[in-house]
Amino acid sequence: MPTAEQDAHWMGLALAQARLASAGSEVPVGAVVVKEGQVIATGRNAPIGSHDPTAHAEVVALREAARVLGNYRLDGCTLYVTLEPCAMCSGAMLHARLDRVVFGAADPRTGVAGSVLNLFGYSQLNHQTRVTGGVLAEPCGQLLKDFFKPKRTNMDPVREDALRTPDAAFAHLPDYPWAPRYVNDLPSIPGLRMHYIDEGPHDAGVTWLCLHGNPAWSYLYRKMMPAFLSAGGRVVAPDMIGFGRSDKPKKDSFHTFDRHRQSLLELIDRLDLQRVVLVVQDWGGILGLTLPMAAPERYQGLLVMNTTLATGEAPLSAGFLAWRDWCQSQPQFDVGKLLLRGNPDLSAVESAAYNAPFPDKGYRAALRAFPPMVPELTDSPGAAISRQAQEFLRNDWQGKTFMVIGQQDPVLGESVMRSLQNQIRACPEPMLLPNAGHFVQEQGREFAQAAVRHFTP
Repeated sequence: MPTAEQDAHWMGLALAQARLASAGSEVPVGAVVVKEGQVIATGRNAPIGSHDPTAHAEVVALREAARVLGNYRLDGCTLYVTLEPCAMCSGAMLHARLDRVVFGAADPRTGVAGSVLNLFGYSQLNHQTRVTGGVLAEPCGQLLKDFFKPKRTNMDPVREDALRTPDAAFAHLPDYPWAPRYVNDLPSIPGLRMHYIDEGPHDAGVTWLCLHGNPAWSYLYRKMMPAFLSAGGRVVAPDMIGFGRSDKPKKDSFHTFDRHRQSLLELIDRLDLQRVVLVVQDWGGILGLTLPMAAPERYQGLLVMNTTLATGEAPLSAGFLAWRDWCQSQPQFDVGKLLLRGNPDLSAVESAAYNAPFPDKGYRAALRAFPPMVPELTDSPGAAISRQAQEFLRNDWQGKTFMVIGQQDPVLGESVMRSLQNQIRACPEPMLLPNAGHFVQEQGREFAQAAVRHFTP
């Protein structure tokens, strides 16, 4: 019978194998097989590198020992392994008819040598293998803790009900050099990471809060932001949850008018935005135009492009209804091609950038959910708060307004925008862009400087 010192010696060799596994980015488990005082085989975890779910350290060592002995029966052998074996490995050990198994750290989640169950304790089996546990348990366990610690201390884990577009999808985007910033603890969306751009001095005379719509993201403002920044302003451009670099819940039902509105209010409070010019288009306006009444002291201006207030009191436009029906019939529509349709000067890489957040259909819940979310009836979610915003903008709005209309927009074009103009107190005559479509920001260089002159004190 080996002594405790001998067991510790052989376990030390198994630990050396575990460290090699860790160096190869495998879970650090190592094993050795000993017969008659000699190591005849070694093994270390390799399922990731070998693409083999059976390549646990114990199985690797058993295979090598069987090859060396020329026999699948390993009579007279002892296997030393740094972690309590799982059901698969324990079964293989019993089939190999090992005399003895010695393990280091216990595994309370999958170990079957006494933790979850004791597979070796069934007398009904036709072979009995003796088991000793806890040999060098502390260093064996510490190696595992050190390996998993960086993963467990991830400050931005992805919620199980959400996806996160890989950062590589956003590498080398044209004309989008700004560093990403994130917040992941907003009360209305706990555990979901929201991305935003925040550039320029925080004490700037104007903070341009740029809200995108569906199916775009903050990339849409890349042609306007330089003008705002060169004038000394601060620019904050968030990606709503489900869009851009923000996390993307898997279920369409996650997306509601109230949740998205509340998350924007919480972000504004978190960043303590002051002297805000609210820059909105599409859903950026449907949601965004309801924000100033919650804290009027924060806002000094509205820059409004092709959007609406969806109060449920007037029928939705024929163009929007057609868009909603088309989205339902074409759930996998190409976002970049959609942008290209109204903006033929877009380059191929710019068009591709609009697809970057949505690598497959699992990331597209927001794209499916937003068209039917537009309040259509007076009792639709969001309609009541939109009517309150309408009253505020019509009667109590004290800031300046600058309106831009892309006249080629078939969804929220000039007739819709003229109606909105009449709902905003002291709204001057809009700037008309005869060649611009729905995504007016793609022609933003034409009017961003005019907006700066309009709002700069």
